[in-house]
Amino acid sequence: MKEILAKYIPERAVEPAFDLIVGCNVYLKIVNERVSRHGDYRKTPDGRHQITVNSSLNKYRFLITLIHEIAHLVAFEKYGRYIKPHGIEWKKTFQQLMLPYINPDVFPAKILSVVANHFRNPKASSDTDTKLALALKQFDPENDKNYIFELPLGSKFRLYNGKIFQRGNKRVKRYECVELSTGRIYLFNPNAEVELLN
Repeated sequence: MKEILAKYIPERAVEPAFDLIVGCNVYLKIVNERVSRHGDYRKTPDGRHQITVNSSLNKYRFLITLIHEIAHLVAFEKYGRYIKPHGIEWKKTFQQLMLPYINPDVFPAKILSVVANHFRNPKASSDTDTKLALALKQFDPENDKNYIFELPLGSKFRLYNGKIFQRGNKRVKRYECVELSTGRIYLFNPNAEVELLN
């Protein structure tokens, strides 16, 4: 298991992450990319704690996702099954579990302060923290995608599912975008990755 983990997370995080996986009795599955999520946690009918994480994530996003999902398990075990999935109990647990990794041995200096700042009040998804998402994106393989906030007003773009939209104005935090085939308006996170069309 350590050898497998070493392929997906920073070297200095392997030993403590392995100990956490074993200590929490986690069955870890590394799966093909899912567009809708980076990872998930569920308790299987036979009582195992199954965590899945996308294999396509860079090593820093993989580590954050892994600890995010283990935090769900630990929070549910400690506080009961009826807590909010991303409520205060989960946030505290996530912060505590992540603390040993927020150091220059694990994260590069150029993103360490952004990571540390995120964990003062972690969000339900690291993708909703624009600064963190941009910092982590530096370590992704090159692709032809753009963030919504980078697109000019009125530009057309395609989603992974083939639907085509036109970028509209920014509301408070999200962008209004019109689906061209239906005329319906959808709200997009600023750092949603899309394919810009000419």
